[in-house]
Amino acid sequence: MNIARLFTLSLLALALPLLAVTADDIPLAKAVECSPRAGLPNFFAKLQAGKEVHIGYLGGSITAQPGWRPKTLAMFQKAWPAAKISEINAAIGGTGSDLGVFRVKQDVLDHKPDLMFVEFAVNDGGASPQQIYTCMEGIVRQTWKMLPDCDICFVYTLTEALSKPMLEGQFQRSASAMEKIADHYGIPSIHMAMEVAKLAKAGKLLWKGELPKTEEQKKALGDKVVFSKDSVHPFPETGHELYLAAIQRSLPTIQAAGTKTGRHALIPPFVADNYENAKMVPLTEATMSAGFTALDAKTDSIAKGFANRLPHLYRANKPGETLTFKFKGTRASIYDLVGPNCGQVIVTLDHEKPRTAALFDPYCTYHRLASLVIGSNLPNTVHSVKIEISPEQPDKAKILAINKNKIDDPKRFDDTAWYPGAIMLVGEMVK
Repeated sequence: MNIARLFTLSLLALALPLLAVTADDIPLAKAVECSPRAGLPNFFAKLQAGKEVHIGYLGGSITAQPGWRPKTLAMFQKAWPAAKISEINAAIGGTGSDLGVFRVKQDVLDHKPDLMFVEFAVNDGGASPQQIYTCMEGIVRQTWKMLPDCDICFVYTLTEALSKPMLEGQFQRSASAMEKIADHYGIPSIHMAMEVAKLAKAGKLLWKGELPKTEEQKKALGDKVVFSKDSVHPFPETGHELYLAAIQRSLPTIQAAGTKTGRHALIPPFVADNYENAKMVPLTEATMSAGFTALDAKTDSIAKGFANRLPHLYRANKPGETLTFKFKGTRASIYDLVGPNCGQVIVTLDHEKPRTAALFDPYCTYHRLASLVIGSNLPNTVHSVKIEISPEQPDKAKILAINKNKIDDPKRFDDTAWYPGAIMLVGEMVK
C-alpha cells in the first residue's frame, strides 16, 4: 500500500479549552474581513521610527505568485519611506502548515522577521481541524520562543472549491480552525477574499477564465471581474488586487488596535500536542549506504534550483540503497523532492509491515519539494526507521494521465532516484 505524500491526518489530544469536534465538524466562524485582536504594535512602532524592518511571508503558491506579497511590500515601502523594509519570501507552492511548521525556523525565523504573514488556508483546505491546530500553533510558539518581539498576522485566501461557506457568510473550515489559534493568542487575521466572495455571490466575478485583451472582450465582460485562470491562483491584475485592497482596508484597524509594544508571552497552549518542538535535522545524522551522493549546488542543476530550501541535498538511485536512523518522538518525515526520474521507496517503521511510498505523482513533469511521511501520532518512545530504494518504478504514464500529463521524453522518466534533504522530527534523534 502507498504512503500518502502529504502528512497523515492525526487526531490529537486537546488541552484547554476542550473542544467537542471531529475531524470534519467544527463550528464555522462568522465571515469578517478583519479581526484586529492585539494588533501588530511592534511592527508599526519600528515602521514609524524609520528602522530596518523585515517582513516574512510564509505560505503556498498564492503567496509565491507576483501578487499580494510583492504588492503589500511595495505598499509598506511607499507608506513608510524612511524605514528600510525588505521581505523574507518563504512561499512554497503546494505546501501547507504541516510542512510550514517544520521549515519556519530555517526559512523565516533565522532571517529575523519583525512581522510574519502566514497564509495556508487554501493548502490546508483538506486537513483536519486538529492537524491545523497542531501545526499553526506550532508555528506561533516556535516564533515567539525564538523571536518574542515578532508580530504575526494570519491571512486567508480562497478558491472556488472552498467558497461555499463564504457565500453563506461563514469562513471555510480551514480558516475557521485557524481563527481558534488566532483568538487564543490575540493574533490579527485578514480574510483577503471577503470582497471576492461578495462579487461572486452577486454574479460579478468569474472564478476561472482568461483576462480580456481586446476592447470587444472587455465590453463583453462588462462589470465582471475574472478572478483567475484556474479558480485557485488569482491574476495579479485582478484577484491579487482584491487581496491587496483587503489588506489596505484592514491595516488601519489593526494598527489602532495594538498600541502596547513588547514581548509576546507564551501562554498555556491551545493544543497539548502542538508542534512547537518540530525541527529539521541534517541528513548526516542518519546512516546512509554508500550509494548516496551529496549534490553540489554549484554544479548540479537540481541541487542549485532548491538550494534556498534544501541546502544539503542527496541523491541515490540504485535499488537496495538504504537510509536508517532512530528517534524518540511522535512524528518523523523526510524533506525531499518528487520528480520525473524519481521512483519509490520501501519504508519500515519499527516492526511494522514494510510499506511502499511513491516518489511520483500526477504533477511530476518537473522536480518540486515534498515530504515523505514515516509516521505520525506515534507513542513518544524510541522508534527505528529504514528506507530502502525499491527496484520497481511506479506506473508513471498512468499516474501522469490523472492530470492529463504525458511522458514527453522516456529518458527523463526512466530512473528510480530519490532526493532526500533533511529529516523532519517532532522529537530527538537517538544514536
